[in-house]
Amino acid sequence: MAKKTPEFLFDFGSPNAYLAHKVIPAIEARAGARFTYVPVLLGGVFKATGNQAPMLAFAGVPAKLAYEALEMRRFIARHGLTAYRQNPHFPVNTLLIMRGTEAARELGVFAPYVETVFAAMWEDGRKMDDPAVVAETLAAAGLPAERLLELTQDQAIKDRLAANTAGAVERGVFGSPSFLIGDELWFGKDRLRDVEDALQS
Repeated sequence: MAKKTPEFLFDFGSPNAYLAHKVIPAIEARAGARFTYVPVLLGGVFKATGNQAPMLAFAGVPAKLAYEALEMRRFIARHGLTAYRQNPHFPVNTLLIMRGTEAARELGVFAPYVETVFAAMWEDGRKMDDPAVVAETLAAAGLPAERLLELTQDQAIKDRLAANTAGAVERGVFGSPSFLIGDELWFGKDRLRDVEDALQS
């Protein structure tokens, strides 16, 4: 029986999505599977599900926030993700760069676009809701910045991201990063071990 394709549902605004993205290649190599990247707009997911970012949801529970920070440090250390930096502009409005994922798919530059934007957000600390900064970042990476930004205003591109987001919610997704294998859902970077186990079972 053929293995089901694992899906990675992400928004660039999530630092944990960045951390998951950096670990996925090693999982792919060990499990002999390739993840399908599904961009979703986290704000839309939150609105549809009543969820909110941990910094808001647990604002009154400092011990919970401290533990979440500890788990992040442990994950970073375990996987040697020393390039990670908290973005000084966080939270960043990701609408433009998330639409850009579908524009990049249209132009056949999805993978380098995703790599460039994740690095800009969580390694270089760039303000990626500023169109000028986005354009400069994409151009510096050798990507067709002008055309990508033009396409983010195309209704078909907007509709694709909206459809991804609505479809994710219908399948039980409530945050980023999320992972799906068929109808089975896992949430959070710390569930990647379980995802890998499922792929190898």
